[in-house]
Amino acid sequence: MLPLAPSVLLLALFMAGPVIWSFYISFTDTGLTGRSARTPEWVGFDNYAELIADREFPTSLVLTVVFVLGSAVIGQNLLGLGLALLMAKANRVVRAVVGTTVVAAWVLPEIVAAFAAYAWFADDGTFNQLLGTVGIAGPNWLFDFPMLAVILANTWRGTAFSMLVYEAALNDVPPEITEAAIVDGASGVKRLVWVTLPMIRGSIATNLMLITLQTLAVFTLIWVMTRGGPGMSSSTLPVFAYQEAFKFQQIGYGSAIAVVMIIVGAVFSIGYIRALRPGREL
Repeated sequence: MLPLAPSVLLLALFMAGPVIWSFYISFTDTGLTGRSARTPEWVGFDNYAELIADREFPTSLVLTVVFVLGSAVIGQNLLGLGLALLMAKANRVVRAVVGTTVVAAWVLPEIVAAFAAYAWFADDGTFNQLLGTVGIAGPNWLFDFPMLAVILANTWRGTAFSMLVYEAALNDVPPEITEAAIVDGASGVKRLVWVTLPMIRGSIATNLMLITLQTLAVFTLIWVMTRGGPGMSSSTLPVFAYQEAFKFQQIGYGSAIAVVMIIVGAVFSIGYIRALRPGREL
């Protein structure tokens, strides 16, 4: 254990430390300026009681779940698996083109990807310009369908990670097992459902957990594209927490929202582990 001690200490300092501090701050009236910034007072569960009574909180919570399910669980996960299966069967040229195109979005700095997505979905942006060339008048995506726009943008931004995870997992599937299934007359779909997916279930659980936690923390993409609007129509929990903590200067209240985000992430993670643990059917 001694060689691991420095890594454990660093993780405790830079990861566990801020989480514990956020929990503590959420039980105080800490503000950004003024008396509450100098000498914050312990208020117990007042921030959480106020959060439950806040009519904007349920909306933000539902939007967060929709965003995670749409862009991570369905978008990145399924698209990444599909691309990995395609790459496994494709020739070298297709692999190079698809791999470069998908990974390019992932390696872009988040702020650059956010502005690129904004330019694509803006009212006079690239997407509507392309629709106009075929005589279709596109809507104002960021105003009329803000959640759909940010879900698609985040799916585009993060699919490469899932693709790479599943590519590595598929490469570890023993070819003799697949060949035996072919000899037994199993179709491609049956081989995928009854052979491939059960053998990579550990990678599925790991990928789902990681992309869910990453998606829960997405802020820059949404803030650049919609600023959580119009109104509250795309204000996920990170955006809601930012507005309360820095726009309205309620650090303690914003920290309570951040704690809720941690709980939501824990619920998703526990669900993945229980659903995909060995012994359970897919």
